[in-house]
Amino acid sequence: MGAVVQPLLPVFGLILLGYLLRRFQFPGDRFWPLADRLTYFVLFPALLVVTLAKAGLDGVDLLPLGVSLAGGIVAVSLPLLAARRALPVDGPAFTSIFQGSIRHNTYAGLAACAALYGPPGVALAAAAIAVLIPIVNLMSVGVLSHFSPGSSHGLRKMLVSVLLNPLILACAAGILLNMTDTGLRYGSEALLEALGRAALPLGLLSAGAGLEGFPGRAMVLPLAVSGGNKLLLLPLVVLLLCRVTQAGGMETAVAVLFAALPAPASAYVLAGQLGGDTRLIAALITGQTLLAAVTLPAVVAWSARWI
Repeated sequence: MGAVVQPLLPVFGLILLGYLLRRFQFPGDRFWPLADRLTYFVLFPALLVVTLAKAGLDGVDLLPLGVSLAGGIVAVSLPLLAARRALPVDGPAFTSIFQGSIRHNTYAGLAACAALYGPPGVALAAAAIAVLIPIVNLMSVGVLSHFSPGSSHGLRKMLVSVLLNPLILACAAGILLNMTDTGLRYGSEALLEALGRAALPLGLLSAGAGLEGFPGRAMVLPLAVSGGNKLLLLPLVVLLLCRVTQAGGMETAVAVLFAALPAPASAYVLAGQLGGDTRLIAALITGQTLLAAVTLPAVVAWSARWI
């Protein structure tokens, strides 16, 4: 257990530092939205491109990784949708529970994989991101559009927004460069590596700065449902699917880790755009992040016994 906790301490330490900096208004409230945009559109894509372009994926079967993650998301989502009427919440609140049950903090996942598994883990994490981002975004937008009054988001617009996601484009570019043996030339590798090194610390600081209200009594049930689904049930389902698909040890470790990540701040942004319950999703993000400081190391250590 200690071997898992120690590498993860800097990840949660940076999130905590970001939270404290925002509470003390340093370097100012205007900084954090700009930092988010820089990380999302420049730094993180640079890291994904250079990671996947240089990744040694020969002999690695990515299909079980993708099937296990996608299957796990579907397996958790369907019972939750079926239980919608049994939950004593309105439509917008249900969309927050749904987002909290399937979405993952990408920055924390990549940083955790880098700390625990090194460059091979980062490459597999990038592949996991390429699988998860389209699925969770399409499902989240669909649920928000259906259950939030006044929300409308056409299928075509939804598909375009996912396809033009900068992280998806970066993954596609990195994989293409890898498969064609084009490589990164004319100093582009050094440039992308320099940008990529800033992505994880700034992303984790921004994740901490984005934490808002803490869950109150009225939010205990939503947090229990979304947290139980995301932090415990989804990792278990993904682990079982990895065993069924005979995924490799490293692939299984990365898949389970990503499944056990807390919900990200981007869920709050999407809820605000499409009529979701922003107050509830903000509390769920904060609550899940606090719980994940305990559950994530425990899940990673437990799953290692089965790999």
